[in-house]
Amino acid sequence: MTDAIPKGGLPISQVACVVRDIDQAMERYHRALGWGPWNVYEHVAPSLHHTHYKGQDVEYSMIGAEVDTGTIVFELIQPLDGPSIYQDWLDEHGEGLHHLAVMRHTPEESDALKAYYAELGATPLMGGRIGETIEFYYLDTEPMLKMIVESGSGHAIDLVPVRQYP
Repeated sequence: MTDAIPKGGLPISQVACVVRDIDQAMERYHRALGWGPWNVYEHVAPSLHHTHYKGQDVEYSMIGAEVDTGTIVFELIQPLDGPSIYQDWLDEHGEGLHHLAVMRHTPEESDALKAYYAELGATPLMGGRIGETIEFYYLDTEPMLKMIVESGSGHAIDLVPVRQYP
């Protein structure tokens, strides 16, 4: 194994779905599974910056809603503007499970994981920064794992939600 993968494997920090309407989706998940409260975040410039998509610097934005289910964080993502793998997924597959996250704690751990996956042929599909402390990227792991893996570094606890549901 490599130093990029901790003993016991990479822990899952989040599972995410892409949706067309975040408010309707939060209501559905709350009614069906009892999950809440949801913290809703607007990921737009200037807080969302240094964004890239398929190797090109591009601007995009999204709304994210996160809920602690007791065992894992579940996220809903609604793309807003610009090209993104979220919009690609909606266009190709419709709403549903999109990725799982294996976030790292430090920039060094994040860089090591990115280099490890690059050696395996899984380069970043999309990524960016949120604020000053969070880097995120999505790896092209679908050919290898039949799913997309997100990683990066930073502390989401620094984010302030714009609202909660319910």
